[in-house]
Amino acid sequence: MTTIDLTHTLKNKITVYPGTSEPVFEPANTIEKDGFAELNMKMCTHTGTHIDAPCHILPNTKSLDDFPMDKFIGQGIALDCTAISSITLDFLKTKEVEIRNSDFILFYTGWQHKWNTPNYFDEFPTLTIKAVEWLLQFNLKALGFDVISVDKMTDSKLPNHHLLLNQEVLIIENMMNLEQLVDQSFELNCIPLKIENSDGSPVRAFARVKGTRKK
Repeated sequence: MTTIDLTHTLKNKITVYPGTSEPVFEPANTIEKDGFAELNMKMCTHTGTHIDAPCHILPNTKSLDDFPMDKFIGQGIALDCTAISSITLDFLKTKEVEIRNSDFILFYTGWQHKWNTPNYFDEFPTLTIKAVEWLLQFNLKALGFDVISVDKMTDSKLPNHHLLLNQEVLIIENMMNLEQLVDQSFELNCIPLKIENSDGSPVRAFARVKGTRKK
């Protein structure tokens, strides 16, 4: 069994959603001065590779700490979306059997390779409304993406966020290394920090891969 890290490193000067604060990591204590080292961190809950809770968008709904640990662990499938500009219902239906047997669907668009560049905000493939509505018939725990949002950057109404989070299908954004999971059988772990009333949290996402790549 192989473990694949799906998480961007948290540090100063990384990509953040426009209008949100950049993270700050600075020494609070040092071995030379205090005899021990400790970092002071200041960042938003949606920094780096992170997961969205329903209360991120919808009032009076669940925060991450309202969910059991099992919500963040399960079987996953990764879909190669690098050759398409929109993730449509027709595209998803070709993978219906795999989707039906999965807890998580991860969408590999190739945008992870634009991380920490201005091109990360270029127009990336997103799910159509019909595709999202179709996915909601399955017993999914979350959808994951190697882009900064499940919605288009130009759509301030955030329709995909609303549809998914209203049904408690969580959203993982800013993932990486998803190309290593296409056509693989894997268990996904995307564990958030246990923050009270958390609308989101950075996660240490990783996959445990069984077997060999399909021919």
